[in-house]
Amino acid sequence: MPVIDIEAENKAIAKEYKELLRISYQTLSSDDKKLIRKAFDVAVDAHKDQRRKSGEAYIFHPIAVAKIVASEIGLGATSIAAALMHDVVEDTDISVEDIEKMFNPKIAKIVEGLTKIAKVKTEQDISLQAENFRKMLLTLHEDVRVILIKIADRLHNMQTMESMVDYKQAKIASETLYIYAPLAHRLGLYNIKTQLEDLGLKYTEPDVFNDIVSKIKETKVEQDIYIKSISDILSKSLNDENVEFVIKGRPKSIYSIRRKMRVQNVTFEEVYDKFALRIIYKSDNLHDEKFLAWKIYSVVTDHYRPSPSRLRDWISSPKSTGYEALHITVMGPKGRWVEIQIRSERMDEIAEKGYAAHYKYKNADSEEHGLEIWLNQLKEALENQTSNAVDFVEDFKLNLYAKEIYVFTPKGDIKSLPKGATALDFAFSIHTDIGLHTRGTKVNGKLVPLNHTLNSGDQVEVITSINQKPTSQWLEFVSTSRARTKIKNVLNENARRIAEDGKEILTRKLRHLKITLNESVVNELVSYFKLQTSQDLFYRFGIGAIENQQLKDFVAQKSNSFVNFFKKTIKRTPSQPENFVKKDVNQKYDLLVFGKNQEKLDYKLASCCNPIPGDDVFGFLTINEGIKVHRKDCPNAISMQSNYAYRIMQAQWIDSSKEEFKVGLEITGLDSFGLANELTKVISNQMHVNIQSLSLNGDAGVFTGNITVIVQNNSVLKKLIDSIKKVDGVDKIKRIN
Repeated sequence: MPVIDIEAENKAIAKEYKELLRISYQTLSSDDKKLIRKAFDVAVDAHKDQRRKSGEAYIFHPIAVAKIVASEIGLGATSIAAALMHDVVEDTDISVEDIEKMFNPKIAKIVEGLTKIAKVKTEQDISLQAENFRKMLLTLHEDVRVILIKIADRLHNMQTMESMVDYKQAKIASETLYIYAPLAHRLGLYNIKTQLEDLGLKYTEPDVFNDIVSKIKETKVEQDIYIKSISDILSKSLNDENVEFVIKGRPKSIYSIRRKMRVQNVTFEEVYDKFALRIIYKSDNLHDEKFLAWKIYSVVTDHYRPSPSRLRDWISSPKSTGYEALHITVMGPKGRWVEIQIRSERMDEIAEKGYAAHYKYKNADSEEHGLEIWLNQLKEALENQTSNAVDFVEDFKLNLYAKEIYVFTPKGDIKSLPKGATALDFAFSIHTDIGLHTRGTKVNGKLVPLNHTLNSGDQVEVITSINQKPTSQWLEFVSTSRARTKIKNVLNENARRIAEDGKEILTRKLRHLKITLNESVVNELVSYFKLQTSQDLFYRFGIGAIENQQLKDFVAQKSNSFVNFFKKTIKRTPSQPENFVKKDVNQKYDLLVFGKNQEKLDYKLASCCNPIPGDDVFGFLTINEGIKVHRKDCPNAISMQSNYAYRIMQAQWIDSSKEEFKVGLEITGLDSFGLANELTKVISNQMHVNIQSLSLNGDAGVFTGNITVIVQNNSVLKKLIDSIKKVDGVDKIKRIN
């Protein structure tokens, strides 16, 4: 263990503390500085014997979190003090009551909220991570600063994960992408959201991350020259118009480049808007702010042709997060599209700091802010939370990343809704009672179904009836979590009464079969009938949906050995042996083994990502289908690793038999005579790969095709894809599930 220079370390701690005070977004009074100093002294003393995995003194972590809170989020002295002490109650003998006595109830409440988030109790039949997220969200409506400090804590943890083992890095990164990045986005913390996403990608898909980073570095000089050429032209014209401004080049985040590559199935080179220009202008008053934005828009479009379909006016209708800006995409030199963002200094501060900057400018805006409306809706949802934490978090996430549309009430008031919202969603957004008694809806004067999808600019009228009540079908008519929660609450009340009767019916039937109804039997029945909760089970017995023969079949299989195997296995924590080395895959690596002991277990290959030998994979213990094997880059991997970390099993391919796997390939390109013959030659004659099916369709000189081949493993597949790419006319080839 290296020798620690205590004197040098203390100097470094003092330097970090001074930096914290210097970079604070808000002006700190002498009382503020005394408060922060007191919190710093408490934290230093409390953590004096603790060190992080990297070996550095633990106190560096709370100081770093406080710096993010002070500078990047922009909160004041109360939050900075709470951030400095955010781990004190969890890690030391100091209690929340002690903090209240030393400081004040407000700081104690924030620290208590942060401590509640940190303490996760083990509960059966529920995702631990989802339950943790629900606890975290319960603190959000009490004091949003709790979540803001937690996001800062997560950002610093993500920045300092190098010392952790791989599987822990992947788990924490998945959790970050699953909930913390969307939360940061929803709270208007765009810089932090971008950092969390990029760091999340770094640890969930390190090869992809490093490849994009290296390509960005390769093209940086060329892009800088390109940005400068546009900036110089615009700067001259803006100076002529006496506009005070700065122009910044902003590269697209690594995560958003990766997302675009995946969604559009394009290469790095084919992502056309890898950077944007941001024009930040000075406006002395709110009255001139909007006028100046459109004046700058006019200057830009004098030089470069805009794309009408890509104009985003978030100045006239700000996002519900409070974000304001004018976004235009123009055709720049060399025929390349460039996004240009136009913001005032005030708008830029709100975009960078979110919540804190909004409150700095709050007096200038008399309308209720979108974030406050959202927090009130969240409070409503939390007060009516369901028993299933995973469902709750999934519902909550529905609206975190949703793009917005703007619709009008019959009186001309504007309402913001997530893109994809329906007429019934609109009714619930007006008022819960209106939503629950909706009989019909009119859009632009015409009667439409309740599930009619709304577009920006629609005017919506709701027709109500006191006798109307929600049905279970309504859940299919809505897309917002608010509407879903309200509908579920009404349906659950009725279901609860039926479930109570169902429980009595089930108890009586099991008694006849010589089985006593207890928690263990209920859990087995829930699993057997593929249900979510015990209430679902009792409800089905209450309405007679489960027949006597089905119950007898359950009793007959009750002694099945897999049930015992599942119970034993699900308690294991996923682990990875220290000496694990990733082997090169050759044609013989085709047998899957699980865990550190390399056990051969029964498994199924997941249809969502269709893994084959050589793919990086993991095992996932399902409730009813045993072990399902997924690729590590499976679209569902982030959610599974974040929500169900305790069900993840390490898996790897080892040398064994010559089993073969079916893989689908999609090909597009320029049509030519004899193309099918060329493809067959390459696949069958050169690569000696068996073709199960091949279909090609040509249309106006362009072809699309699907080929199903039989391969031994990933290595053979990669060689095959490389060979097909060389066939004249082939433009793109991708693996399909």
